[in-house]
Formats: sequence, C-alpha cells, structure tokens
Amino acid sequence: MARLAKLALSDEEKSAYTRQMEQILTHIDQLNEVETKGVEPTSHAIRIENIFREDQVTTSLPLDQALGNAPDQDQAFFRVPKIIE
Repeated sequence: MARLAKLALSDEEKSAYTRQMEQILTHIDQLNEVETKGVEPTSHAIRIENIFREDQVTTSLPLDQALGNAPDQDQAFFRVPKIIE
C-alpha cells in the first residue's frame, strides 16, 4: 500500500504499519461474524427524533459584544490576516 500511495517508509515503519493493518483486518473479520439479519441499519446508536426546530427571529448581539473578543477589528468587521494573494 505504501508503494501505491507513493510513501517512502523505513523498514521499522513498514513493520509497524503491517502489524496495525493485520489488527484492523482481524477486527473486521470479527465484526463480519456478528449476526446482523433483521437488524435495521442505523447512523446513530440511539434513535434521534425532533432534531429540527422552527426558526425563530430574535435580536442580534450588539456590535460591541459581538466584536468584544476580536483580537483585531476594523469598524464593524473582524480583521484577519490575508491568505490569498
């Protein structure tokens, strides 16, 4: 896999990653042995209901409070370092 990913690994790293990969594959084999017929697929461990709420219009923070912790500000804006030339 290191060759396919074009990674230069030392022999020690190859050995360590080989052991780790074997452990991962062994764990996957153990998971594949678990009987899952009749088990509904889930994305969460517990059922999530009513996760959305209606939007409510509220007042915004006052400008001085919103910018209160800004390390650098310019009038009503956060000033940040330029990252694109």
